[in-house]
Amino acid sequence: MIIDVHAHWGPWFFTMDVAAANLATMDRYGIDRAIVSATEAVIYDASAGNRALAAYLETQERLLGYVTVNPRRLREARADLRAYLPGGRFVGVKIHTDYTGSPAGSAALHDALAEVAEAGVPALVHTWGASVLDLAQACLDTPGLRVIAGHMGADGFRYAIEAANACDRLYLEPCWSHAPAGRIAEVAAAVDPGRLLFGTDATLIDPSSAYGAVAAARLDRETAERVAWRNAADLFGLDITD
Repeated sequence: MIIDVHAHWGPWFFTMDVAAANLATMDRYGIDRAIVSATEAVIYDASAGNRALAAYLETQERLLGYVTVNPRRLREARADLRAYLPGGRFVGVKIHTDYTGSPAGSAALHDALAEVAEAGVPALVHTWGASVLDLAQACLDTPGLRVIAGHMGADGFRYAIEAANACDRLYLEPCWSHAPAGRIAEVAAAVDPGRLLFGTDATLIDPSSAYGAVAAARLDRETAERVAWRNAADLFGLDITD
């Protein structure tokens, strides 16, 4: 069983529509479930992208959705959270701090994360470098909030270790277009194994990158299983058995 907690659905701004590639890519790599955000929602119009993804999710079962939130458009975000979370096909929130101009330490992001905490679902938040430390502080400042540090800080993965050890409601997801030797192994050795997740950044990045990086870490069997799916099933409340 494999659950990909960081995936996308829909066309990218630099290539053709790859929406149809999701399931084929999952089949190729043995991914059973993927939690996706609409690329349109992430890079252009959150509400329009969420609406398109909601319609698509009605047609199949293997994908679950993130409601993408733009912290600078909280009124629209609140409406989308009310519209899509109750149906059960959307199980979390996605926030891209760079595309929305809402850094992890900003008031805008803190306000958005307060809405997420009230909704009672996890949020996948883009992190890079030391920004993962700001996300940890935002999580500590927001009772009940659970956040996933997308890319676990990328080149700032050692900051991610510090962040995860500072906040027990912060989870780490490792996908990145680079794969420095020892990165995942170092993180796995230093944090609670119950807060490690698997993500690929598909369809932006081929899952082989994430697979290779995790395989190179040579995780013990129990940790590998936690990373592959058990932690995600627990975090998102998914009724899945091996």
